[in-house]
Amino acid sequence: MNVDTPMRSFEAEAPRKHGLGAYFACFYGIVWREVLRFLYQRERFFSALVRPLVWLFIFAAGFRQVLGVSIIPPYVTYVLYETFITPGLIGMILLFNAMQSSLSMVYDRETGAMRTLLVAPFPRSFLLFSKLIGGVAVAVLQAYTFLLIAYFWDITPPWHGYLTVLPALVLGGLMLGALALLMSSLIRQLENFAGVMNFVIFPMFFASSALYPLWRIREGSPLLYELARFNPFTHVVELIRFALYGEVGAKIDPTITPVSPGISFDGVLIPLASGELLDLTHLVVVVGCTVLFLAAAVYAYNPSKGLIGRRGGPGGGNAG
Repeated sequence: MNVDTPMRSFEAEAPRKHGLGAYFACFYGIVWREVLRFLYQRERFFSALVRPLVWLFIFAAGFRQVLGVSIIPPYVTYVLYETFITPGLIGMILLFNAMQSSLSMVYDRETGAMRTLLVAPFPRSFLLFSKLIGGVAVAVLQAYTFLLIAYFWDITPPWHGYLTVLPALVLGGLMLGALALLMSSLIRQLENFAGVMNFVIFPMFFASSALYPLWRIREGSPLLYELARFNPFTHVVELIRFALYGEVGAKIDPTITPVSPGISFDGVLIPLASGELLDLTHLVVVVGCTVLFLAAAVYAYNPSKGLIGRRGGPGGGNAG
């Protein structure tokens, strides 16, 4: 007996049977479950903060004199190395929290909890997006906790930066979370997660502008510079960096740097009323990658077409 057809027809009728209240209750339940899991696993909270704080307190102090930073947007003067790497360390929090969510997805699939979630009478895309939002909410809490501790280490962006950075944190968390969601469909067992750490997370972090500016990378290795430029994580870090100072991208004076507005190989530029050009490359790349990764993840979790379906259903086991 084929049970897939009734289930798919039931899921297809779900949007007509359930109102907004049911969707909100489902969304709230999934998000709140992720937050509660985070609150009850206090070691996860501290481990998420220890890693970036070690980089901030020890690594930055040791390399302050070695890795000087010139005046680059959004900074209007020379800044300490601790100030420069703060957006990169926030990106580290988002990245590792996304990978932690990916690990929990694999665990839930092995224990059968994923099957319980994905057979709910709601669109699969809605369920996955709700779980993604839950992970982003946890990452944002961790990022603001890190900013609070960094404040006592004299990392003090403008006061409005704590508000304007929120959309960047959400967008960055969505992009990295969608990537982790896609990766969770590729990881068959928990034992394979260490390989993902070595071949995905660390290259994304180190081959970016998280720890050093792109112009310094270009001086040392043009190849690494190109890799960093096309690394989506670089654009997450730069989006957070500009958002901390109430900006969305660099402003370019065409009288000094003659460029044409529009989409070019170097970036996405739009003209401003002041005659300057605003570089929206980081925002466009993050939004575009978020849509791409999320669409791929929804497809991968499709029971009839995606990778999960080829392994025997939402639980990830092989059908008997």
